[in-house]
Amino acid sequence: MSSIQWQFPRALEDEAIYILRETAAQFERPAILFSGGKDSITLVRLAQKAFHPGKIPFPLLHVDTGHNFPETIQFRDWLVESLGLDLIVRNVQDSIDQGKVKEETGKYASRNALQTVTLLDAIEELKFDACIGGARRDEEKARAKERIFSVRDEFGQWNAKIQRPELFDMLNGKINIGENVRVFPISNWTELDVWNYIREENLAIPSIYFSHEREIIERDGMYWPYSEFLNTTEEEVPFRTKVRFRTVGDMTCTAAVLSEADKLEDIITEILAAKISERGARIDDKRSEAAMEKRKQAGYF
Repeated sequence: MSSIQWQFPRALEDEAIYILRETAAQFERPAILFSGGKDSITLVRLAQKAFHPGKIPFPLLHVDTGHNFPETIQFRDWLVESLGLDLIVRNVQDSIDQGKVKEETGKYASRNALQTVTLLDAIEELKFDACIGGARRDEEKARAKERIFSVRDEFGQWNAKIQRPELFDMLNGKINIGENVRVFPISNWTELDVWNYIREENLAIPSIYFSHEREIIERDGMYWPYSEFLNTTEEEVPFRTKVRFRTVGDMTCTAAVLSEADKLEDIITEILAAKISERGARIDDKRSEAAMEKRKQAGYF
C-alpha cells in the first residue's frame, strides 16, 4: 500500500481554518453543530487551532433525538468537560411534547427527520446567523453541490436560487434579515481524509467507531443496532456479533458493518477496500432517491 494514502493533505486543514476564521469575522453569532461523530469532532480540533491560544469563540449546539447511541452522548459530555467548551442541547422530545412534530410509527420509525424542526427553533431562539457543520461533498449527491457558505432563507430552508458563487476562495457572508448560513469547513475533505486527520492528530473518538460486540438484527440486507427504540417483527431475532459504525446518527437510522477493525490503521485499510460510501449505512437516506435533498430543502443540517 502506498504511504501517500496514509498521509493527510495539510492544505485541507489550512482551508478549513481559513473558513472558520472568516465565519468568526463575518457573522455575529455562529455555532458549531455537534453530533459527537467523527466529522464534528474534527471541526472542534480545527476550531481549536484556528483560535489558539484563545478559547473557541462559538458554542456547540447538539440536537438530541433521544435515540442517540449512549456511547456518543458519553463522549460528547467528556469532550465538552475536558476542553472547557460551551454546549447547548435542544431535545426533539420537547418538540414532540409541544405538538410541533409527530412521532413516527411503524417498522421504519425514526426521529431523524423530526430534528429539523428542533434545529430551526433553536436557531431562531438563540439568534444564530451561522451554523458550522461537518458535511462533506463526497458523502452524498445532495451535499456534493453545497457551497461552503450555504445560505438558508427566512424559513431556514435551502434554495438553489439564492446560493452565491464562491470564486477564488472568496466567501460572501452577507445575508438579509431572517436568513442564516450553514458553513461547511471540511466540505472538500473525503472520508479517508477525516480518518487520516484523526490518526495524525491523535483525536479521541467514540468507541462505536471501533469493532465491538453488539446486539443487532438483520433487516433489508443491513445490520441494525438492536435497542428499545427499534420497532421489530417476530422474525427479527437479535443476535450478537462484532460490528462497528462508519457514520454516527440516530440509533434507528444508522446501520452497522461487520468488522474486526479495532485500531485506526485497520479502519483506514477497511475504508480503502470498501465498495460503498459511508452513507450507504444510513437508513434514512434510503427512504427515497432524493431523501437527503428533501431534508436539506426543509432545513436539515
